[in-house]
This record gives sequence, structure tokens and C-alpha cells, in this order.
Amino acid sequence: MILIVGAIIVIVCVFGGFLLEGGKLPVIINAAVNESMIIVGGAVGSMIIMAPKKILIDIGKGIGACLKGAPHSKASYEDLLKVLYELFLLGRRNGMIALEEHVLEPAKSSVMKKYPKFSGNHHAVEFLCSALKPIIDGKIKPDQLRLLLDTQIDRMEQEHHAPMSVLQKTGDSMPGFGIVAAVLGIVITMASINDGPEKIGEHVAAALVGTFLGILIAYGFMGPLATNMEFVGEAELDYTKCIAACVTGFANGMAPVTAVELGRRGLSSEFRPSADELEAMFKSMKTAK
Repeated sequence: MILIVGAIIVIVCVFGGFLLEGGKLPVIINAAVNESMIIVGGAVGSMIIMAPKKILIDIGKGIGACLKGAPHSKASYEDLLKVLYELFLLGRRNGMIALEEHVLEPAKSSVMKKYPKFSGNHHAVEFLCSALKPIIDGKIKPDQLRLLLDTQIDRMEQEHHAPMSVLQKTGDSMPGFGIVAAVLGIVITMASINDGPEKIGEHVAAALVGTFLGILIAYGFMGPLATNMEFVGEAELDYTKCIAACVTGFANGMAPVTAVELGRRGLSSEFRPSADELEAMFKSMKTAK
């Protein structure tokens, strides 16, 4: 929603200022239809040339994620810390083998079902299970888990960055396509040099609208959208990094509460519960049992 509000503010302020200066909006609207085909069509075509199919799909998903807003809230982090604490407690008391049923079939896990904000996040559940499974199976030593998870997170960072990079580069090209539209408009103007001053003025105005639209789309929409996509991607990675920190701490012998505390300290101040709040959460969980 906040993304839409920002876009409306850009449109209202830019075109509102134009109208207040005595401009005529129909002039821009009439010219924008044809100019947009050149600018937007050219940009979309260049994006298709630039990026593989997967990245193009990820750009669409990224824009959808931006429209939804922040992917996580303080409540979703609280659910995450609770489910980690309960699983770690189970593993400490009954052995790591007790976690096998929850890891192999997370959809049926009695622990995960208690925390819908976590269990509803397919990617987070998959990452947690893939982090715990090698320890449960005994395939790697606890001190090797960090390298395993870091490798996976590094790949996720690259995949998060790629769509944003392509979108940013496409946005950077928009003023260039605006110039292309303007040059084509001047070509039309020169071809109509005998049509009189009024007609020539219309063609020149249309050409200038092309430059205007290219710059507006680049700096008013696509650049900010790419930055927003970067923030959303970072927020997703922060959630994953919290899981990795907690699981690594637990695998290396930390007590459940200490392992969760390790993850809590790495959270953004916007989402990080205080130490007292974390303690109160754990007490309420014990009371509920």
C-alpha cells in the first residue's frame, strides 16, 4: 500500500505543478500514448535481452512483494523465536532424533502448527528443516554447519540481488529511451517543416514529452522500485539469517535459550524483542503447557 501512496504523490506533485504553471494536461496525454510505446516497449525489450527467464519471473514476484509491503513483522519474529526455542528444548531433552518427525514432515509437526506466522512461510520452514536435518542424521559435525548454511545464504543473496540489479539497469536506460523518442519526434518535425508553425510546435512538444517521460519513469518509479525491492530482499534474508544463527548456536552446544538469544541479538531494532519480552514469551509457553 505504501508503494502506491508514493506513486500517487509523485504523479500528483509532478503533474499538479505542471498545471499550476499553466500547462495543459491533454498535450502531455495525447503525446504520451505514442511516446510510451517507444520508451516502455523499448525498455521491456532490453530487459528481455538482458535477463534469463527466471530473473524476469523473479522481477515480477519482487514487484508483487513490494506491493505487499514488509514481509515480516515483530509478531512473525516472535513466532520464529518461539518455534526455535520449543524445537531446541525438545532436542535437548529427548535427543536430536526427537526432532526427526518435525523435520521430515513439517506440515504435520505439532510444534510448527502452533505458530502459523512461521509455518505459513514455506521458504523459512524449508530452510529450518534443511539446517536441522544434517545434524539429526549425523552427516556433518556441528562446527561444519556454519559453512554449510553460509554457502546457502550466499546463494540466496545472489538470487535476491539479480532481479533488483536488472530492474535498476533498466531504469537507468529509461532516459536514453526518452531521448530516442525525442529524436524520432524531431525527425517527424523536420519532415513536417512545411506544415506551419502550429503543427511544428505540436511535434516539438510531443518530442519533449518523450524525454520527460523517460526521466520521470526512471527516477520517479523504476529506481525507487528497485531500491524497495532491495530492502524487501534484505528483510527476507534477515529472517533466514536469524534461523541460521540460532540453529548453529544450538548445534554447537548452546542451551536452547542461549541459542535463541543469539538470534534475537542479530535482529533489527524494529523487530527485536527485548530480553525481558523474550523471557516473558518463554514463561508464557511453559504456562500454556
